[in-house]
Amino acid sequence: MTIAEIQDEIVDEFSMFDDWMQRYEYMIELGKSLPLIDDQYKTDDNLIKGCQSKVWVHAELEGDKLVFTADSDAIITKGIIAILIRAYSDQRPQDIIEANTGFIDEIGLKEHLSPTRANGLVSMIKQLKLYAVAYQTQLN
Repeated sequence: MTIAEIQDEIVDEFSMFDDWMQRYEYMIELGKSLPLIDDQYKTDDNLIKGCQSKVWVHAELEGDKLVFTADSDAIITKGIIAILIRAYSDQRPQDIIEANTGFIDEIGLKEHLSPTRANGLVSMIKQLKLYAVAYQTQLN
């Protein structure tokens, strides 16, 4: 499945909910299905800077695809990173670099987060794309 197809699927899923309480509950559920980072990678180097909560992300190249695992100490934040990892994990680094992040606006996530969480969201996207750039450089 391409990143765009996954993003469309996420937008469709969020459109099924009438209000943001339901969407938050869904995000919390998504957080429970997050591919968890191995404890050995829960280091300061893998902490995403700019997040109020602690968010660890680990990236590993498997074949020509980048696989992300993550964890957070906050349930909403864990749901947010779960959404991003669902969209970008198991994809080629170049596809992640070129991927549009408009689906975040389409589901209204940024506007329904506190300013600190919205900044954290931007930091998470930036970090996932930085990993993609680093691994794409290795592939070239």
